Parts: sequence; structure tokens; C-alpha cells
Amino acid sequence: MRTARKGSVEMPAFVRQLVKETEKRVSSFFKGGRGGAAEGKQPGEKEEAIPSPYLDRPVLDKLTEEGCARWGITYALGSMQGWRANMEDFHNCAPQLGGQLADWSFFAVFDGHAGSTVAQYCSQHLLGHILGGIEPEDNPEKVKEAIIEGFLQTDKHLHSVARREGWERGGTTVVATLISPYYIYFANCGDSRAILCRSGQVCYSTEDHKPYSPLRKSVLRVQVALKPSNGSMVPWLCPVLSGTSATRGQRTDTPASNMVSPEPGCAVLDRSLADEFLVLACDGVWDIISNEDLCAFIHNRLRVCTDLRDVCTQVIDLCLYKGSLDNISIILLCFPGAPQFSAEALHQEAELDDMLESRVAEIYDELSAGGDEPDLLSVLTVLASNVIPGLPPGGGIQSKRNCIFSAYYQQRETHKPTVPNVSSS
Repeated sequence: MRTARKGSVEMPAFVRQLVKETEKRVSSFFKGGRGGAAEGKQPGEKEEAIPSPYLDRPVLDKLTEEGCARWGITYALGSMQGWRANMEDFHNCAPQLGGQLADWSFFAVFDGHAGSTVAQYCSQHLLGHILGGIEPEDNPEKVKEAIIEGFLQTDKHLHSVARREGWERGGTTVVATLISPYYIYFANCGDSRAILCRSGQVCYSTEDHKPYSPLRKSVLRVQVALKPSNGSMVPWLCPVLSGTSATRGQRTDTPASNMVSPEPGCAVLDRSLADEFLVLACDGVWDIISNEDLCAFIHNRLRVCTDLRDVCTQVIDLCLYKGSLDNISIILLCFPGAPQFSAEALHQEAELDDMLESRVAEIYDELSAGGDEPDLLSVLTVLASNVIPGLPPGGGIQSKRNCIFSAYYQQRETHKPTVPNVSSS
């Protein structure tokens, strides 16, 4: 694997600084840091402790995998727990289906809600339900019908399992793609998303499903389906939540009439020689970066990295550095027309790293002139106020944080005062 990154980051210091920069945001919004007594409580009255869904330190370990299909597609997966107290994302990568569908591929990302049980179940069973209705002639309308029916059947079977196992609540969003020799099929429920990049531009994106979206009200039937039971919401379970903010409601017999529907949005595109890459990711990515910026960033990274897992890792780090507090999962599929590794691009990346290292050294020296050791945040603030040419498109200065952190700690080590060696007489 060849990349333009230099040196390594001192991870303990990196984590400490990351926590320092985000602790106010995490504490005030997610940990109930309002100060004073809780609303409705008398002074001195004990408030019931509610476990936080967020950690004091992010879990930075990453799961990665890669593979390919005989007809030319290559793929990589990257996922990380991040700030969340639990990892609730799952995935399914099937680059080559069997039998008469040997030239077909299936990939999906599942973002669990209220636990990981439903996401895990769907990752294991959704594809089987879809394939039960697919015939090898590749008729787009029939395939779309099979995909929708597969989602509904998964929902039906899941409810039977939930009743048998005693599951109380849970759900998952789903974004999936089925790739045939002639078409690319997309299916999604919830706010996980897929984009297809063609000729360097985003040519298609799935539509997020959220309960407040006017475009989904006809399907979600929010006002009709959200009915209280004895004055309160009853827990319910649905495998493909069409809105991440709504996890409770009363289930009806008609899937499309439920508060959150298991019926996916489904679309089909003709394949093209100009197809470059396709991305499936959970909202831990899309809440932080736009379709266009992610397309530009991956397009650039493919020219300096020979390992797709490294590209996925850099996307995850970018989202973390930009402030994502969620689990982060991404699947990157590259077609034969994807950007290729370029020695010239790698050379330009190395020059950018050299320039950043030199600039960090200059800033460190300038701030040290007052006699105090500059902290990392001060160096970053000055650096970010400069115009830095050549940063990765869509990534900005956050995409070079590892390089910047490494350069800072190198300067701090270099400027560490030497202790005179006093020999005893």
C-alpha cells in the first residue's frame, strides 16, 4: 500500500486533543449538562440516572475488508464505533452471487437503532428474501418488484422472530445496491444513503427518508399511524425504519400505513462505461459531508492510494475530525472506469505534506518567541487561518490532520529543553 502520509500520530495525545476540542459539545447536548436541578424536580430531589449513548473517548479501532468480482468490480468496507457507546452498524458484501446470478453483486449497509439486533438480523436475511423473487433475465421492473417484496418479507419474518425471542424494540435503516451486467439497482429505507459517481460527478443519490420530510408523508402516514395506546406510545419493532427519529408507534396490517414503512425507495440506472465508483454509507457519514464533497474526496484519494481499505479509513477519519458522533460505516465499490493510482498525484501529495510540516514548524517558532510552549490548538488555529493550496478536494484541512498532528509533536520534541548532564566530582 502506497500513500503520501508521513510519520505516525502519537495516538494518546491525539485522542486527548480530540476530546478537548469536542467535550463541550458532547457534554452540553448529549450528557444533560444543563446545570441546576432538572426540570420538574425539587431542589435536592434525586434524579434517575440515564445512561449516556456516548462515550468519554471514541473507539478508534476500525473493521476493514476488501474483495473483488470476476467481472471487474473491486470493493472495500470500513466501519468504526466512534463516540457511540455501542456499535450498531452491520453490512453485507456479496461481490459475486451464485448460480445463474454469478455475474451479479449485492452490497448493503444497516444502521441499527435502539440496539444492533435488528440490523444484524437483516444483514443475514435480507438478500435471501430478495433473491427468492429474482430471475436471471434481468427485467428491471421485475427486479425492482423482487427487491421491494424482499424488504417486506424480511419485515414479516422479523416480527415473527421478535415475538418468539421476546425482543421489545429496535430497528435499522438500510441502503443496498444490486448490480447486474446491465443495471445498477438501488434500495433504501431511512437516512443511510448511496451515491453513484460517473465522470467525476455525482450522477445519482438515493433520497433520505425522515418523518418530517413532506415527500414521504404519503408513505409514512405520520399523522394517521402514530396512535397512542393508553395515553402512551407502545414499543414496536420494524427492520427498516424509514425515519431515524421515530422508533415508537403502533403497527398496522398494511406496511405502508405504519409510522415507519418497511417498503424501500427503489430505483434503477443503466450501467455506463463512465461509471467510476459507488458509495453506500450510514448517516454518520452523510450528516457530516455532502454528496459532492465525498465524491471529490474519494476521486482524489483513489489517485494516491493503491488500497481501497485505506480510502475508506481516510473517509472515516475525515468524518470523525469534522465532528461525527455516530457509528461510521462505508462501502466503496469501484468500477473499471474508476480513477487510477498516479505517481504524479502522489508526488503532489508528498509536496503538500512537506509544505504543511514546514508551515507548522514556522508557526511553532513564531508562537514560541514569547517564551511559552504553544499548544496544539493554537498552532491549528493559526494554520487554519492561512490559505493552503493543494488540499484534497472535499476534505479540507481536516483531511490532513494526521500529518499536522505528527508535525506538531515533532516540533515539540525538537524544542524540548535539554537537561545539562552534571557529573559528580
